[in-house]
Amino acid sequence: MENELFEEAPIPKAYFTFALPVVFSMVISLVYNMVDTYFIAQTGNTNLVAGVSLGAPIFTLMIAFGDIWGLGGSSIISRLFGQKLDNDGKRISVFCFYAAIVCGILVTAVLLLFRGPILYLLGADGETLPYASGYFTYIALGAPFIILSFTPSNLLRTEGFSTASMTGSILGAVINMILDPLFISVLGLGAAGAAIATVIGNIGSDLFFVWFLLRKSRRLSVNPAGFHITLPEIGQILAIGIPASITNLMQSLGIALTNRCLLPYGNDKVAAMGIVMKVNLIAALVLVGFAFGAQPLIGYNYGAKNHARLKSILRFCYTFECGAAAVLAVILSVAAPAMIRLFMQNDAIISIGVPMLRMQQAGMVFMAVVLVTTCTFQSAGKAMGAFLLSVSRQGVIFAVVLLTASALFGYYGVLMAQAVSDALTAILAVFLYYRMVYGEIRNAA
Repeated sequence: MENELFEEAPIPKAYFTFALPVVFSMVISLVYNMVDTYFIAQTGNTNLVAGVSLGAPIFTLMIAFGDIWGLGGSSIISRLFGQKLDNDGKRISVFCFYAAIVCGILVTAVLLLFRGPILYLLGADGETLPYASGYFTYIALGAPFIILSFTPSNLLRTEGFSTASMTGSILGAVINMILDPLFISVLGLGAAGAAIATVIGNIGSDLFFVWFLLRKSRRLSVNPAGFHITLPEIGQILAIGIPASITNLMQSLGIALTNRCLLPYGNDKVAAMGIVMKVNLIAALVLVGFAFGAQPLIGYNYGAKNHARLKSILRFCYTFECGAAAVLAVILSVAAPAMIRLFMQNDAIISIGVPMLRMQQAGMVFMAVVLVTTCTFQSAGKAMGAFLLSVSRQGVIFAVVLLTASALFGYYGVLMAQAVSDALTAILAVFLYYRMVYGEIRNAA
C-alpha cells in the first residue's frame, strides 16, 4: 500500500494523503496555542501575557532539538526506503528515538543551570520575571518528553503512517487543552500551569507513539536489540537534522530579538506581539504542514531516482503552497481586529495588534516559497541548501533587517522586518533551488 502511494498514485492524491494529516495535527496544535493564549489573556494581566511571550522561545527550542532527530532521521530513512533498504531504515529509527531522549535530558540540565542569564537575555524584567520564570522552569523540566514527541511523529510518516502521526499529536494537544483551564485558572498556577499542561500533553503523545511503534510498525522500531550505527550515518542525520533544527532555533531567536526591540515601546507592545504571533500561526502552521507533509514523498522519489515524478511533485507543491499562502494572508488581514479581540478585550491591545498582524501577513507568499524549498533540500539530503535557508529567514537576514529597520524607522521598522526578511529569503531560495536541484530534474520526462 505504501509503495503504491509513493510510486504510482496520482500526485494530488499522494500529496494530500501525506500532507493533510500533518496539516490537521498542525491545526490542532494551533488550537492548543490559541486556547493556551486565551486562558492566559483572560487573567487580564498584561505582565503575565508578556512573561509567557518572553518564555515562548524556549518551547520553540524544544521543537528545534526534536527536529534534529525527527526531520534528520526521516530524511535519510525515506531515501533508504526508496532504495529498498528497509533494515537500514529501521536501525536509523532506533538511534533517533534514543538520541532524542538523551538530548532532552541534556537540555533540561543546561536550561536549569543557566536559568537566570537566559531569562535576562529573553528580556524578562522586574514585572515579567515571575511569570516568565514559572513558565520557563516547568518547560525546561519537561524537555525530554517534549523533544521526544517530535521525533516519532516525523519518523512514522516515512512508513506512510501519516494518520498515526496526526493522532499522536492531536492526543497530546487535546490533553493539553483539557488541563489548561484547570491549571491556569482553577488551581491558579498561571504561566506555570500552562507549562505543566504542555508537558503532560507531550507525555501523552509519547506514550501513544511508543505503543504504535511496538504494535503496528513493520519498518521502524524502538527495540535496541542488535542495534548498531556508523559515524557516517550519524553524520548524515546531523547534516540534515541540524539545519532543520536551526529553522526553529532561528524562530526562537527571531521572537526574542523582536521582543527586545519592542521593549523600549512598552510591555503592552510585547503582549500584543505575543497574541499576534499566536494568530499568525494560523497561516504559518498550515503552510508548514502542507510543505513538510510532502517530505516522505519527495525523499522517497529522490532516493528512487524517479526524477520525472519528483519534478511533477515539486511543481504541484510550489503552486498549491503559494496559492494557499495568498488566501490565508488575505483572510487574516481582513479579520485582524476580530482575531485579536478573541484573545483580549482591550482596545489598546487591539489597536496595537492589528497593524502588527497585517504586516506579518505581507510576507506569507514569500514564506511559502522558502518552506517548500527548505523541505526539498532536507528530503534530498542537500545539507548546505537547507542550512543556508534555515539560518536566513528568521536568523541572519532577519536580524540584519530588524536591526537596520528599527534604527531607521523605529517602531514601524520592527513591524515590517519579518515581511522584508521573507522576501529576501525567497530570492535566496529560488537561486539555491536552481543551483542544487533544478539541474537534476530539468530533463526528466
